[in-house]
Amino acid sequence: MHTWGQKLQLHPHVHTIVPGGGLSEDNTRWIFCKHNFFMPVKVLSKRFRRKLIDGLKELHGDKELYLGGALHSLQDPEVFQRLVDRLYATDWVVYAKPAFKAPATVIEYLARYTHRIAISNYRIVNLENDTVFFRYRDYRDNNKQKITSLPAVEFIRRFLLHVVSKRFVRIRYVGLLSNRTRARNVLLCRKLLKVKPEEVPEPVEYEDFADFLFQLTGIDLTVCPVCGSPMIAGRTLQANRLIRAP
Repeated sequence: MHTWGQKLQLHPHVHTIVPGGGLSEDNTRWIFCKHNFFMPVKVLSKRFRRKLIDGLKELHGDKELYLGGALHSLQDPEVFQRLVDRLYATDWVVYAKPAFKAPATVIEYLARYTHRIAISNYRIVNLENDTVFFRYRDYRDNNKQKITSLPAVEFIRRFLLHVVSKRFVRIRYVGLLSNRTRARNVLLCRKLLKVKPEEVPEPVEYEDFADFLFQLTGIDLTVCPVCGSPMIAGRTLQANRLIRAP
C-alpha cells in the first residue's frame, strides 16, 4: 500500500502482484490464464469499489470508523450516505500492467517499491528561507521532471502523513502466499509446474565492508574514483561514543 503522490499529497493506492493462473479447486493441476488476457479491468474496478465501500459502511455502522477534524460531519448517517452515493457515481481507476518477463524483474519491482519512503534525499534540491525545494514528476505533462516548493512546516506535515501507524502492515500476502499456507502451496505449485527449487548457495565470507561492496557492486574503495590512484589512509578517526544506526 502506498499513500503518497509526487508532491507528498495524501494519495492512498494499492500495488498488487497477481500470478498469471492458479490452482484448481482440487489442487491437482495448475490453470494458466490466457497469454494475452488476464481479467476485465473495468469489471475489476467496479468490484474493488464495491468491496471497499462495503467495508467503510460496515465500519461506520459499527462506530469503528475514525471521523475527526474536517470529517466530523460524516458521523451523521445521512451525510455519510451522500458520500457513499458520490463514491458509487465515480469511476474508480484500476490499472493492470503486462506480466513480468522473468523472476529477476519481479525482484527489481519489489526492491523499487516495497521499502520506499514518501520522498528521498536526492529529490530535495534546496532549503532556503524556511522553504523546501524538491523535484517531482508531472504525469499530466508527459512525465516531465519539475521543481516545486513548500514552506518547511507544510513539507514536514505532508511527510508525516505517510508515516506508518503502529502495528499497521503495509505489505501483505494473500492467497497462495498467505503466511499460514505459503510453504505447502509453493511446494505444490513447483511440483505441478515441474519447476525445481533453486539451490541456495553457500554463504560468502568477506574480509571487510570494502570487500563486500566490491564483490556486490564492483566499487573499489581502495581506488580514487576520480584519478584511479590507490587511496592512502592518513589516519583513523575513533568515535568517542557508540554511533547508533538511524
